[in-house]
Amino acid sequence: MAKQMTAEERLVWMTETPVEKLVCKLAVPTIISMLVSSFYNMADTFFLGQTDDSVIATGAVGVVFPLMAIIQAIGFFFGHGCSNYISRKLGSRERDLAETMASTGFFTAIIIGFVLMALGLIFLEPLAWALGSTELILPKAMEYMRLILIGSPYMIGALVLNNQLRFQGSAFFSMIGITSGAVLNIVLDPILIFIFDMGVTGAALATIVSQFVSFVLLLVGLYRSDAINIKFRNFKPSLYFYKEIVAGGSPSLCRQGIASIATICLNFAAKPYGEVAIAAMAVVSRISMFANSTIIGFGQGFQPVCGFNYGAGLTKRVLRAFWFCVKFAFVFLLIAGVLGIIFAPRLVDTFGNGPEVGKIAAAALRFQCVALPLNSFIVLSNMLLQTIRKPVRASILAVSRQGLIFIPLVIVLPLILGITGLEMCQMISDIFTFMLAVVIQIPVLKELGREKATV
Repeated sequence: MAKQMTAEERLVWMTETPVEKLVCKLAVPTIISMLVSSFYNMADTFFLGQTDDSVIATGAVGVVFPLMAIIQAIGFFFGHGCSNYISRKLGSRERDLAETMASTGFFTAIIIGFVLMALGLIFLEPLAWALGSTELILPKAMEYMRLILIGSPYMIGALVLNNQLRFQGSAFFSMIGITSGAVLNIVLDPILIFIFDMGVTGAALATIVSQFVSFVLLLVGLYRSDAINIKFRNFKPSLYFYKEIVAGGSPSLCRQGIASIATICLNFAAKPYGEVAIAAMAVVSRISMFANSTIIGFGQGFQPVCGFNYGAGLTKRVLRAFWFCVKFAFVFLLIAGVLGIIFAPRLVDTFGNGPEVGKIAAAALRFQCVALPLNSFIVLSNMLLQTIRKPVRASILAVSRQGLIFIPLVIVLPLILGITGLEMCQMISDIFTFMLAVVIQIPVLKELGREKATV
């Protein structure tokens, strides 16, 4: 595919290329982006795990993680909300509406980012307590959180730009923006943490600097690609556009938002077992995120294919692409799960933090790997429902894995089974979420199969 296409050429490419080839073509850059981003998400935990106060520092990152999930939730809400609409309108040849949505979604997200920054800085200490901090972790958590909040407006903006590029089939430029910032973060972390002896503050500074670089590169990529440009004159807030953003973005908001609440509940559930347990669960969350990121990246290659073809009425192509992705994801996660079970102790030991943290983390990781392959159907189902504008079904599924099912489990199971109950929560949640996904998704797949479509 040439890097530059006319709108009509892109539409033909997206609706006539064999879906297997098309998904793979679009998925390679997004998988690379997600994998590098996963390394970036693990970088702070890894390097802080090598410091003298590793357990406290790692615990602080774990406490602030729900806030970062909220920032991501807002970015994905606007990014997916406007981008789902954009891809459908490009598929139905309504470019004017797509252009207005692109600017309206972007500028609204930036404004919300500044509001979040201001409120967070005003209520910094109460927020740290609310996120599950302990007396020992509090000072480090506040250090880390202060800088993350300062970077939140352009962190949100970067997520919006990333999704707008992806959903228009410009995954290459999206990859460049995301991976460049992530690589920079991995380089800056050891420099600021060890050479400049900045500890947790250095880790946070590395994060926001790298995110700013990603934001700038994504903005440049938007103008260098054939994607719709962001223009302030196209910023036209209206109930119509915001309703579309809510419909397309609410599943992402629910998914990321509930993940934040779930992590807070996890931190509080781990409190009785001390800072060691909080640090252990922070390590496990980073490792499991790495495995799932590949499938999310593959699914992100599926979403523009889904949006363009659904908008053009080619539902049989949508179905074929969906099942291709599910099969690929299942095989990959099965292999990853087996390797995770075998090498769990070695994986968690990589992050340092000592044998006590390693023992808890290894057990929790092994439990999660048992149900890992089920995420293939869960993740792809959620992406399909979200892209074809089934917001209620998509939102229910989005909040289940780390919300409706996970939160009650993380509250109840530790009371019954102690630390083992804490370690088992995500595995049991994944099993029940898979069963719910089957119930929610099958009627939609049957409906798509009945619609008249051209393969």
